[in-house]
Amino acid sequence: MYKGKVTFGAWLKRIVINKSLTQLKKNNRYSEIKMEVIPTENEEEKTIDYKTSNTSKVNDCLQSLKENYRIILNLHFIEGYDYEEIAQILNYTNENVRTTVSRAKKKLKQVILANNIIETRINER
Repeated sequence: MYKGKVTFGAWLKRIVINKSLTQLKKNNRYSEIKMEVIPTENEEEKTIDYKTSNTSKVNDCLQSLKENYRIILNLHFIEGYDYEEIAQILNYTNENVRTTVSRAKKKLKQVILANNIIETRINER
């Protein structure tokens, strides 16, 4: 939103640059595949039974995560922000937010399972 702190031309130029960079990133998004994204078929998938969870213990696990994981998960799950809003708040790219949320969820799940806080069931593929 234009606030009048800079000239209108500079503000407009910044918008064009940002939109161009965003489009460039979108065009280059699928040029390579990260191996960590591709699931292996022989891994067992564990499903967490959230009905038996103890929220204070889960919150303790959340607080034990690295600061950037904790902030991202709080913004996404507790505050209810979507990826684009989180990207604007933290000045990250949308791709970085999605990756960080995914990694943070995976790490939180590992911490919860390591502490035996929640019962799990193993799903067979």
